[in-house]
Amino acid sequence: MENLLDPIFIIKTLGILGVFAIIFAETGLFFGFFLPGDSLLFTAGFLASQGYLSIALLVGGSALFAIVGDSVGYAFGKKTGPAIFNKENSRFFNKHHIERAKVFYEKHGRKTIILARFVPIVRTFAPIIAGVGEMEYRTFLFFNIIGGVLWTFGLSFLGYWLGNTIPNVDQYLLPIILVIIFLSLIPIIIEFLKKKV
Repeated sequence: MENLLDPIFIIKTLGILGVFAIIFAETGLFFGFFLPGDSLLFTAGFLASQGYLSIALLVGGSALFAIVGDSVGYAFGKKTGPAIFNKENSRFFNKHHIERAKVFYEKHGRKTIILARFVPIVRTFAPIIAGVGEMEYRTFLFFNIIGGVLWTFGLSFLGYWLGNTIPNVDQYLLPIILVIIFLSLIPIIIEFLKKKV
């Protein structure tokens, strides 16, 4: 299980298809919220700069799987509707995640579909909330495409650029990944602190 959270392990053992599968699962499947999308895209971009992967295939495929994943999440939300809020907490489901995504959605409106891409956990549940709220699919898809492309392109090319720019950047890979994880958790930490005050 720990290896599923290690971006380098995922890429070196599962290859580009593993990256696509994780991106799809994190954005489209209910239980995918714990998967390492941000750090995975960054690390894959870095490894592409070292010749392990094709950057064009990485960005194009990741964007496609992120967009399809969000559409699956939307369809799930639309089908299950309000019943999802009555579901009991279980190993893969916690009402708190849905509520957090709902609050985020209400605060930021349609642009949530784009912004949520950059916030772990919210990224998984925002499309479900859009489906539950019966957001028009064409509108949802428009923002979904923009968000999917910005997220996958931005993080992959950041890793690719650093890999080509900084000599021996692989020595700093783990600290950089930890910084990315920390930065992606800042919105969640801020929300948590606001509720405590």
